[in-house]
Amino acid sequence: MTTFLNKMFENFFNGIHGLVQNMVSDPNWSFGITIILFTVAIRVLLLPLSIRQTKSTAKMSAIQPEIKRVQEKYKKDPQKAQQEVMKLYKDNNVSPMGGCLPMLIQFPIVIAMFYVLQHINYGDASFLWLKPLSSPDKTYIMPIISGLTTYLSTKSMQAGGDDAAAKQASTMNIGMSIFFVFMSLKFSGAVVFYWVVNNIIQLLQNLLLKKEFKKPNTEVL
Repeated sequence: MTTFLNKMFENFFNGIHGLVQNMVSDPNWSFGITIILFTVAIRVLLLPLSIRQTKSTAKMSAIQPEIKRVQEKYKKDPQKAQQEVMKLYKDNNVSPMGGCLPMLIQFPIVIAMFYVLQHINYGDASFLWLKPLSSPDKTYIMPIISGLTTYLSTKSMQAGGDDAAAKQASTMNIGMSIFFVFMSLKFSGAVVFYWVVNNIIQLLQNLLLKKEFKKPNTEVL
């Protein structure tokens, strides 16, 4: 499966690059533009999964005040509180794991894209301050942007609330963002640039979709 995805994305990348080369002869720009278009195309293909994930997160955010009220009401009876929360999920057609399945499905795709972009032959091509694209960013600018955009895009997917689970998710997000900063120091500039573009698209997409789903889900309550 992994080999199939790697080959498919490699052919897809090369196909886009071939089209871009016909319009932009400078390899420094052609590879950079190809990475952007490649990322946008994959995000469009994954849009149905992203919509499902964002819709689930928006629903969870909408019922957070009611969950908190139930937990407060039955704080001396954890079992009853759990039963009422589960009933709340059922009544509002919400699954606590609803946002996880789309994420798990996308994970092999992200790994395959990382692999392909890491092994594309960029030659001596550079883009922006990434010189060359095939080497890690020696200025550390892109790794820092990678960590920041990872934090923002992940935070935009999280359900609201100030309970222990929300605080734990926020802590994990910070840790993951720091992890990506250090990992980005080792990856090629091309891979990190892809990740930054992907995060920015994900962030904008989540904000737009959450705005779309927020009102109807709130009215359910």
